[in-house]
Amino acid sequence: MPDRFSAEERSRIMSRVKGRDTQPELVVRRQLHRLGYRFRLHRKDLPGKPDIVLPKYRAVIFVHGCFWHGHPGCRRATRPASNTEFWDRKIDSNVARDAQAQAALAALGWRQLTIWQCQIRDPEALAERLTQFLSAEVPLPTEAPHTQELADASAKT
Repeated sequence: MPDRFSAEERSRIMSRVKGRDTQPELVVRRQLHRLGYRFRLHRKDLPGKPDIVLPKYRAVIFVHGCFWHGHPGCRRATRPASNTEFWDRKIDSNVARDAQAQAALAALGWRQLTIWQCQIRDPEALAERLTQFLSAEVPLPTEAPHTQELADASAKT
């Protein structure tokens, strides 16, 4: 089935798709704030620039759109019937990039949670999921790890 829009109109529509501060991301951020958690946004020094970073808990949260990140089994993740080669390549590369960022974060010791766009409809379930994720592990000490290493090194001299 051909696209209903001209190439120029489709380009204009797609250029307006936001990569940050999306509605699903704002919903998750409001819920975290309501629960009393404080966080940072889109830290560029972390692999994948996670949407939400909670340094105190050494935890990150990705808020993914079902379509753009290929949510398995979700009706919102249906790929378009036109220009299939482009969309397959685009979404598959997003999925591969997400997996690479998650592996790098795990190697650095960061806990991760992915919230899908379709999972934010129920505020109570979202609050429960966030609370379980963040309370699963005791918060890290406020002292940076390298501070202890420096203290150990100076004690040896």
